Amino acid sequence: MPVVITFPSVRLEMPPCDARAITGVPTSITAFVGRTERGDVFAPIRCFSYADFEHRCGGVWAQSELGYAVWQFFQNGGSHALISRVTTGASSSTVELAAEPAGDSAGDSAGDSDTQSAVALQLEAANPGAWGDTLRASVSYDPPGATNAVTSGGFHLMIEALDPSASGPLDPVIATEIFEDLSLVPEHPRYVEEVLARGSELVRVAQISDQRPVSVTRARFTGGDDGRNGDVRDYEGAISRLEQVDMINLLVIPPKSRTLDTDPRVLATAASYCRNHRAMLLVDPPLAWSRVDDAVNLTGLTFLRTPNTAFYYPRVICPDPIHGPRSFAPSGTVAGVIARTDAERGVWASPAGLEATMFGVSGLDVTLAPDQLDTLEAAGVNALVVRAAAGPVIWGARTGRGADVLVSQWKLLGVRRLSLFIQESLYWGTRWAVFEHNDEALWALLRERIEAFLGRLFRQGALQGASNEEAFFVRCDAQTTSPTEIEYGVVNVVVGFAPIEPAQFVILHFQQLAGL
Repeated sequence: MPVVITFPSVRLEMPPCDARAITGVPTSITAFVGRTERGDVFAPIRCFSYADFEHRCGGVWAQSELGYAVWQFFQNGGSHALISRVTTGASSSTVELAAEPAGDSAGDSAGDSDTQSAVALQLEAANPGAWGDTLRASVSYDPPGATNAVTSGGFHLMIEALDPSASGPLDPVIATEIFEDLSLVPEHPRYVEEVLARGSELVRVAQISDQRPVSVTRARFTGGDDGRNGDVRDYEGAISRLEQVDMINLLVIPPKSRTLDTDPRVLATAASYCRNHRAMLLVDPPLAWSRVDDAVNLTGLTFLRTPNTAFYYPRVICPDPIHGPRSFAPSGTVAGVIARTDAERGVWASPAGLEATMFGVSGLDVTLAPDQLDTLEAAGVNALVVRAAAGPVIWGARTGRGADVLVSQWKLLGVRRLSLFIQESLYWGTRWAVFEHNDEALWALLRERIEAFLGRLFRQGALQGASNEEAFFVRCDAQTTSPTEIEYGVVNVVVGFAPIEPAQFVILHFQQLAGL
C-alpha cells in the first residue's frame, strides 16, 4: 500500500515481490560418471572450475578418462559439473595410533614399545584410493606450564598430505589440517570423531578407544587401493546417486580407459535416467568405429536412438600431460561447447557451426569428406570437422532421433533442449500450486504466470512469430481438467510454442498437483 506523504521528504518504497513468477532453470549443469583419484563416494561432488575439481577429486589421472573429460569441459566454457564417482574394489588408507602407556605424563612422548600395543585411535582417509597413502598424522600435547593447556586427556592432531609426484628427502606438504584440544569423550564439545567428520577434508575416525594416543610425528597411512575399472553395477549405482541433486542438464560417461569403452548396458541405464529427468546424454564413438559407416549405422548403439541422446563423431586429438597428444572421446569437449553456447546465445541456439569452436583440440582422428558430412547428418550423427577459419568445430546439432527417415519433432538438438528447459522451468516454477484450490482462479493464475515466462523467451528470441499469439499458447481451464481430475487434485496444462527452427510447433502436456 502506498505511503501517504504529509510533509516534503524523500521516501523509498520497495515494490511487492511476486514469489510465484516462473524463472528459467540452469541449462548446462553437466554430470560426469566414472573413476577419479579421490572424492566422495556417497554423493555427487559439485565443481565450479577445474581447480575445484583438482582439489576435490585429484585432477587428471592416468587410470581414468573422466579427469580429461572434465578438464576439456571447463576449458571449453563449462562452469558447473557434478562428479559421481565409481570405486570398484577401492579401499581407504588407515593409520593406527598407539595408546599412551599407563603412568606416562602428558608431556612424555616416549615409552617402551612392548607397552604400546593397544590402539587408541585408528584414522582412515576420508575416501577410498591410493591417494590416502600420502597422508601423515602427528599427535602432540602442550608442554608443561603452557598457558592454554589441553583439557585432561586431550591432545592435538595434525594431518599432512604430501605431494605424491615429488621425489626426495624433503617430502613437500601440499595440505595441512590442525585440530587442537581434541577429546576421546563423546560428550566433550571437541570429541575427535565429530570434529573430524565436520571439519576435515582428509581423514575420518575408523576406530576409537578411551585411551589417549601417544605423541607421534608423521605416522604413515597405508593400505589405500585405487581398485579396478568399474563394473556395470557400480556405474549404475553412480548414476542412481544423481537422484540426490535437484537437476542435471547434460550427462557424460567417459570411456573407462584409453583402451576400454563404456559398457553399452551402462549407456542404456544413462539414457533411461536422462529420459526420466529431462536431461541429454552425450554419446561418444566407440573405439571400434574405425569407418564412417560404423557411425552412420550406429554400430552397437542403435538402442540409443532416443530424443534425449546426441551422437558425436569422430574422436578428438588433445594434449595429454602424462602421455603426450592422443585421441580422446569428445563428450567432455562437446559439453563445454554446449555450456558456452547456452551462456552466449541461449539454450535454443544450436551448438554447432563456426561459433562452436572446440578449444584445446589440435585435430581429429578421422578427416571427413563433404559427402560423408552429408551422410552423417542424414543419419542423425553430429560430425566434428576442422574449418580453416575456425579450427576444430562441431558441425551438427541433431538428437538420437535426428535421422531424416525417422521424421521426428525432436530431430534438432536446439528444439529438444528448449523443450526440456521449458518443462523443467514449469515443473519448478509451478510447485506453489500444490496447496491452492483447484478451481478457475488457480487456472487463470497458472495461465498468467506461464504466459509471462514464455513471453520473456519470445522477447529473447527463443520463439518465432510476430507476436505472442503466434509464438505460443497456454491452455488451462475446464476443458483440460475434468471434474474427476479436480477431485483427485490434478490440474492439466497444455503449452504450445514455436521454436525458431522453421516448420516446427511443439505441444507439451504436463500435470501439477493442486488442492492438497
